[in-house]
Amino acid sequence: MTGAVLAGGFAYGGDYNPEQWAPEVWRNDVELMNRAGVNLVSVGIFSWARIEPREGEFDFAWLDEVLDLLHAGGVRVDLATATASPPPWLAIAHPEVLPVTAEGVTLSSGSRQAYCPSSPVYRRYAARLVEAIVERYADHPVLELWHINNEYGCHVSHCYCDASAAAFRRWLEAKYTTVDALNDAWGTAFWSQHYDSFDEVLPPRAAPTFRNPTQLLDFDRFSSDELLDCFRMEKAIIRSRSSVPVTTNFMGFFKPADYWAWAQEVDVVSDDSYPDPADPRSPVYAAMQRDLMRSLGGGAPWLLMEQSPGAVNWRERNAAKLPGQMRAWSYQSIARGADGILFFQWRQAVAGAEKFHSGMVPHGGTDTRVFREVEQLGGELRALSTRPGLLGARVPAQVAIVFDWDSWWAVEQEASPARTSYLEEVFSWYAALAAAGVTVDFVRAGGDLTGYRAVVAPTLFVAGDPALEALDRFARDGGTLVVGFLTGVLDPHLHVRTGGYLGPLRDTLGVWIEEFAPPAAPDLAATGGGEPPAVAVRGDVIGGAASAAQWAEYVRAEAAEVEAVFDHGPLSGHPAITRRSHGEGSAWYIATRLDPEPLARLLDAVLTAASVERRPSIAGVELVQRGDVLAAINHSPSPVTLDLPGTDLLTGASATGLELGPQGVALIVE
Repeated sequence: MTGAVLAGGFAYGGDYNPEQWAPEVWRNDVELMNRAGVNLVSVGIFSWARIEPREGEFDFAWLDEVLDLLHAGGVRVDLATATASPPPWLAIAHPEVLPVTAEGVTLSSGSRQAYCPSSPVYRRYAARLVEAIVERYADHPVLELWHINNEYGCHVSHCYCDASAAAFRRWLEAKYTTVDALNDAWGTAFWSQHYDSFDEVLPPRAAPTFRNPTQLLDFDRFSSDELLDCFRMEKAIIRSRSSVPVTTNFMGFFKPADYWAWAQEVDVVSDDSYPDPADPRSPVYAAMQRDLMRSLGGGAPWLLMEQSPGAVNWRERNAAKLPGQMRAWSYQSIARGADGILFFQWRQAVAGAEKFHSGMVPHGGTDTRVFREVEQLGGELRALSTRPGLLGARVPAQVAIVFDWDSWWAVEQEASPARTSYLEEVFSWYAALAAAGVTVDFVRAGGDLTGYRAVVAPTLFVAGDPALEALDRFARDGGTLVVGFLTGVLDPHLHVRTGGYLGPLRDTLGVWIEEFAPPAAPDLAATGGGEPPAVAVRGDVIGGAASAAQWAEYVRAEAAEVEAVFDHGPLSGHPAITRRSHGEGSAWYIATRLDPEPLARLLDAVLTAASVERRPSIAGVELVQRGDVLAAINHSPSPVTLDLPGTDLLTGASATGLELGPQGVALIVE
């Protein structure tokens, strides 16, 4: 992974869809792009029907003109392969390309992404289109990036048609080799599910009751792999003719695609991010998403491929961004490792399903707050591009969170110990670490933990021995390990780890789990309604009596010190938080989800013991170090006054006594 985004500076721009506009608008677009500081646009993402209006007939004249205009205007291009949305004629001629739901419903064209990723017909036509585009534009001087497809799996992540069934069987045979191995992995002795051959296996379509859990997990894995195979097919065509970097846009914490695998295939990690301006948690959640993107690329610079300049069009209530919020959230991305800020889209559409999604040039034109903010940010990024120390710089982190797609897929299946949101568990730890002034990396299960002082593994529900042994080594070698509940419960085939769960971590932590006892309201299991009761805990490390939620269990401490206990009902007096000295380090086990205040106290003890450096706390202000620049972003509704050493690069003012208004930003160097 090169990490290269745009030679010579921060990338700035957005999706450009000239096919939606008359040619006389195109020249005005280039002039406005220059005025706004735009230097990179994505072109052709949804242009298949325009490029190939009829089967085998290609029309490139309009795209030639657009690319030549952009090149003459000094605007670089992220050129799409246009395979994200097949044209109507393909579905009419070959209805077998259309995706099918688990209930057997065929999804029609007339929207977007109406294709089965496993369809050999779709792949054949997509390959022909990519070959034609690459042959025509591989040597065009405007080309900066190749943009393969678009938001893979956003609308159709799993297809259950016969073509998908055949592909699933091939995938399973490659993984298990023999049907006996599959039967063993899937536990098909249960409910008379034994298979005599791979030909008997189907996708986990709609069924009378709970479907086989390992079949579900393998279908999740297969579905992510099938989409990735589509990407690889297009990448191979590009690579046969061009060495220009390739990317495709990720979608943050997107459950259907295991981005740890995907990130190995792209030259630049790109992300689409649409935090809700009306949600007070959005700044922290967005920060978590930015940190994931940086981590997927091993710390290399990444590209914010899409964000909205203002309101989106797909929420129940589409809140506009506050004045300055677009700029503040853009700088948040840069502070957390992005080397480019792009939007969807350049010019707000006047027709189609996204006509009320904001654009850099809104319906109101250039005499608008949105365009003025677009111009301001473009000018600032142009100036920052000439200053060393920020562009291309790394973001240091001493703490990592283990993030695992297998665990996400498995813990949220039906017939699990409790309804658990994997992402909420991760977010609760991330938010607490952010509040403590700590920058976080994400690591995959079994990944390299070298250089971290503390590692948190929340709800690592599914894990092989190597991943758990890597956590053990981290603690033995001097690290501080924090393990959350529902970790090490299942192996990669979703077989239960007997003997107190935890597997190799049982010795690391010095505890084992006798029984799960999640809090539950009487009607929770039957109807899914209501909230489970709170959990009471008590211990000096969390400040005495405190509250928790979501989970409780009977923990047996064998070789660990009990730092806090449950303080209610049958669990009263049983360990809730334990700590064990292990080798040169230590290992904590947390058997519930602590509320924010007790979690903050616990983390204070953990981070202090691990000698983790923390930034000063300023209410409502996000502080992030990148290279030699400390970014300060005021997400609060009130002005704040900074008391930090150094000078703000954006204003030239001293950071000592500098007032930041709501959504204000300072980039501070000492």
